[in-house]
Amino acid sequence: MDEMGRRRAIYLAVLVAVEGALAACADTSAQGTRPAADATGRKPRARKPNSPSPSPSPSPVFSPVAVPSRKPIHQIKEINPAAPPNSIALTIDDGPDPEWTPKVLDLLARHHVVATFCLVGDAIREHPELAKRIAAAGHAICNHTMSHPQPFAGLSSERMIAEVTGAHREIWKTTGVTSRLFRSPGGDWSPAVLATVAENGMQPLDWDIDPRDWARPGTGAIEAELLHAKPGSILLSHDGGGDRSQTLSALTTVIPVLQSRGLTFVTL
Repeated sequence: MDEMGRRRAIYLAVLVAVEGALAACADTSAQGTRPAADATGRKPRARKPNSPSPSPSPSPVFSPVAVPSRKPIHQIKEINPAAPPNSIALTIDDGPDPEWTPKVLDLLARHHVVATFCLVGDAIREHPELAKRIAAAGHAICNHTMSHPQPFAGLSSERMIAEVTGAHREIWKTTGVTSRLFRSPGGDWSPAVLATVAENGMQPLDWDIDPRDWARPGTGAIEAELLHAKPGSILLSHDGGGDRSQTLSALTTVIPVLQSRGLTFVTL
């Protein structure tokens, strides 16, 4: 082999040796970043970085009572046997109303009275701030249908269900309250109404003292009827659906009188 051939052979040998060394280094570096094999010789799979689980979107769901009643409730003991024996419950229907609801709320606050407001879904949509105020003040909220149709018992099954569930969702969406009570407009009950209420996990709420204040019979007449309250009574009154000045005036007198008799207002 001539001199030129020997130089070329040496050059190629050196080149092959260098490339082999570089490859070995690269392989060693790569092995340093790979997960070690377990006792079986298998290498564990690389884990994906943890990603936060999406927060579930809250949805309005009925919160069924233990045993929904199949008949309307007229006395506190029928829904709360453990209530204090001197308890009475004031229920206020058809709101929220922008004129009368704030005045009723102010009156209740002055006398440290809690009540149960039976709210209409359409009115909640129009005055959500009042519905929120009712809930924030510690009053109970009852489902009183979406649009207060009458006669309620004469509605189709589909419309009846829509009225009940629509108001339920409106109450929940606005106040965060899942109502467990339902009052039929006008106290109009039927087997179909009671079945719908029970299937949706709510108690049908009625009353035992009705001053018919919605008809505006006069402040004195409303007062006289409400003053018939006795332990366990559920009283009916209204803050929506029209001029409620007589109701407000009557409650201004009646509430302190009933309290002076040792009666305590409770929510349902």
